Amino acid sequence: MSQAVEGNNRVGRLSAVDISQLPVDGGAQYNRLIFEKSPYLLQHAENPVDWHPWGEEAFALARREDKPVLVSIGYSTCHWCHVMEHESFENEEVAAVINRLFVPIKVDREERPDVDNTYMTACQILTGGGGWPLNVFLSPDKQPFYVATYMPLEAREQMASITDILERIGNTWQTNRQQLLDSGQRLTDSLLKMESDATGSAEGQQLNEGPLKETYAKFLETFDKERGGFGEAPKFPVAHNLSLLLRLGSRLGLENAETMALRTLQSIRLSGTYDHIGFGVHRYAVDAHWRVPHFEKMLYDQALLSLAAADAFQASRDPFFSTMVDEISEYVLRDLTDPQGGFYSGEDADSEGVEGTFYLWTPQQVQEVLGLEHGTIFCHCYEVSEGGNFEGSNIVRLEMDVTKWAAWFGIEPERLSEVLALGRQMLFTARETRIRPHRDDKVLTAWNGLMIAALARAATVLDKEEYLQAASASAEFILNNMRRKDGRLLRRYRQGEAAVPGFLADYAFFCWGLIELYQAGFNSRYLDLALELSADMERLFGDGTGNLFDSAEDAETVLTRSKTILDGAVPSGNSVAAWNLLRLASLTGDQAMAERGEGAIKTSLAQAARYPTGTSLLSTALDYALGPQDVVVLASADDGGNKEMLAALRERFLPRTLVLLADPDDARLNELTPLLQGKETRDGQTTAYLCRGKTCQAPVTSAEELISLLET
Repeated sequence: MSQAVEGNNRVGRLSAVDISQLPVDGGAQYNRLIFEKSPYLLQHAENPVDWHPWGEEAFALARREDKPVLVSIGYSTCHWCHVMEHESFENEEVAAVINRLFVPIKVDREERPDVDNTYMTACQILTGGGGWPLNVFLSPDKQPFYVATYMPLEAREQMASITDILERIGNTWQTNRQQLLDSGQRLTDSLLKMESDATGSAEGQQLNEGPLKETYAKFLETFDKERGGFGEAPKFPVAHNLSLLLRLGSRLGLENAETMALRTLQSIRLSGTYDHIGFGVHRYAVDAHWRVPHFEKMLYDQALLSLAAADAFQASRDPFFSTMVDEISEYVLRDLTDPQGGFYSGEDADSEGVEGTFYLWTPQQVQEVLGLEHGTIFCHCYEVSEGGNFEGSNIVRLEMDVTKWAAWFGIEPERLSEVLALGRQMLFTARETRIRPHRDDKVLTAWNGLMIAALARAATVLDKEEYLQAASASAEFILNNMRRKDGRLLRRYRQGEAAVPGFLADYAFFCWGLIELYQAGFNSRYLDLALELSADMERLFGDGTGNLFDSAEDAETVLTRSKTILDGAVPSGNSVAAWNLLRLASLTGDQAMAERGEGAIKTSLAQAARYPTGTSLLSTALDYALGPQDVVVLASADDGGNKEMLAALRERFLPRTLVLLADPDDARLNELTPLLQGKETRDGQTTAYLCRGKTCQAPVTSAEELISLLET
């Protein structure tokens, strides 16, 4: 069995070990990671390195033994993390050096984003870059003094070997320790200064369209008109940027804003970055043409791209984008969904010892499944050639859409679509017999919140009840399994165990999902929960000025208590929280909540001005704050009228419009929002009230009248 195949099976095998019979250090066969639930940590549980999980026990040992600490950070679907493990951490000689000179700690960055963020920032200060695996050398009081990413087993080009680096640091610790401690103190001081400078004062700040126009201009400046996306290789989907551009197009009347978003989404869906056989999107393209992906698939990318595609469908009414939503949802519900309802974190890039093997095809393999005629057609359309487009094999990608290919073949587009759809299904069935990449089956509250939001939006936009059911099932899973009896959200669940106090992103993203759930199905319980958890969030993470810390007041502080304003692969928790507060304020009429949401935006504007294309969710919140914030209250007389009104709203892109559904029998809903008071049907018909701020306009009883009001 190959190393990669063994690695894919390892987590499941080690999860079944009877740990009750093992000594506290794991014994001769394992190290201390055998007692962990994280798939990433379990992948290293049989290493000869004497790994510890992050915790006070390891740092106390470092103080007792007077050793520095090696903290190695990664995640279970990380290709280069696998490479470094196989080369070095499974190597007895390397392990002996690590165990002699250091106290080694392994950290799953997806479980502990606070640890990862702190030391990744240190890496960026020291080296100007970053990535995973991230290897940080610390004093026993957690101060970093040296940082590296991938360290090769053997020296190459300008890179020293891992043993050379280890020996040099270990020797310096013994002979010139003060040099390392002074370096650590300077780096810590830099981290503290960065955190103090992260946010400004809200005093004197005014909310206006200026930052939105600046953001649009920066995106336009870097837009790749030929290939979609922004800048050169590598290209990441960063789908929250695309959702923002659609909002800017709506607000500012800028056709180019919408064009940039739609063109990029089209490029992604037609490209090798998109899985045309099993659906879903890979992590990023290594080239500027979106041809060659890094084959890893992450839950958050599926969620954010689905949200952007749903926005694009509403803005354009082009079924290309609704199909994209359906395909991504199909992948997640099929391959990343736990039987109890939660969503798994992602899938690896590697299988059978090589990155991408699971996804690659030769013309002969395609023809064996589809036959010569249909196989030849499929290969033409999906750029599968004898020469290959990736290391002698082929990533399935569309050079152009089906309509253009049909014209090239001289057949009807519908007929070609049927042939390709049948071929895709047959190839999918054949691919299912291959050895799958490793799947990280832990459930994270934050990422589930994003997927709940995406599926609820898909249910709203596409009118599909099954998506609403899946989103609700995930929400219930989190509420039943990942919330302590005292109400505290936890971050991670796996194999019956929920652990790690939730971070700001867990609260903010899950509340985003709950708001979208209410909008999709009008179950007032989700609105109530969003308000309750948002209040908990402000209490646990608030700094008293409007911004929120990434870690709660009841959690460990790793050197600094950071505040993140910039988006990354996922949006900033601060910005999502501000947007949530503004939307909940609109639904409940709570002006104090609206002011807190606006305050969070104001304190972030200075940093956003420095990085306008890195703060898309802050711009989304600003766009909402600037209004008009429309709340449509539906007093329902009959199902038909209600459906007609909702359909009229949902077929349009109305990013600043929310809906309340009046229910005279729902006492709790009537307590939550004064907007429902006095809202009754008119002449026995379904009636809509358009409310802006504290003012509601005269009621209307037809979809046409309602849309006319919204457009004025």
